[in-house]
Amino acid sequence: MHCNTCLAYQREFSPQRAAGLRRRYRESGAQQTTRILAQALGRGGVQGLTLLDIGGGIGALQHALLEAGAERATSVDASRAFIELAEEEARERGLAARIEFRFGDFVALAGELPDADIVTLDRVICCYHDMPGLVGLSAARATRYYGAVYPRDKWWVRLWNWAENCVHLVQRSGFRSYIYTPRDIDACLRESGLRECFRDQTLAWHVVVYERKP
Repeated sequence: MHCNTCLAYQREFSPQRAAGLRRRYRESGAQQTTRILAQALGRGGVQGLTLLDIGGGIGALQHALLEAGAERATSVDASRAFIELAEEEARERGLAARIEFRFGDFVALAGELPDADIVTLDRVICCYHDMPGLVGLSAARATRYYGAVYPRDKWWVRLWNWAENCVHLVQRSGFRSYIYTPRDIDACLRESGLRECFRDQTLAWHVVVYERKP
């Protein structure tokens, strides 16, 4: 990962933010969109499947799928703070032996990572400057299912995104968030041989699952 990019992610996804999200996770469970994605992936059964969770955060999606029967998970995250808390949370849940944690930019690490039955990006695409690179490389790793949560392309979401980026600019943070159209994301996934099998949405987010047909 480029050093400036690495620094931007460390500052945005700080130990304080990781601790706050973990506290809310313990009090209220996973976020609504994470629950929707986990339930959608679980409909076809995940028993014995492997998971590659990109931008795994504190591990909420990993925990849900492993507890539903998935065999193993690899969690890739560009924040050391999130990885440290995710490892601690996994140990407390008795799942540490089934999760491998990798620190870094997935796009840079992609060549070192194995394929997985399920690949997930839960609120991750919007945090990356190169959507085609991220989606294309991650889709290539999915042998059965690909799940993602990303922002809706609506004026109120774009307004919120603009305001957040203004704050980052004032704070001299190198981090930026992005909104990509569903059509462009779908095109990248279809180019990789995946086809949509589930779509839901909340006020601000799309939740999608794609599958690879034999």
